[in-house]
Amino acid sequence: MAVKKEKKQPRVIVFSTPSCPWCSRVKQYLKQQGIKFKDVDVSRDRKAAEDMVRRTGQTGVPVVLIGSKAIVGFDKVRIDKYLGL
Repeated sequence: MAVKKEKKQPRVIVFSTPSCPWCSRVKQYLKQQGIKFKDVDVSRDRKAAEDMVRRTGQTGVPVVLIGSKAIVGFDKVRIDKYLGL
């Protein structure tokens, strides 16, 4: 009997702020899909905000990092594609 090997989920980081409705939607969607992610509040963590801008050139949130790929905004199609959903 072949055991189906579970594909390892890439590292997922969500750069967000508490007041951002799209950030909440992205995090809710990832939770519904059973995706583990690290939530980084760029309004409290200046270094993280600088890191996000350095990686993506974006100052707006949400930014979802999946492995080395950055998605700006809640782009469900690209999120699903990069996560293999």
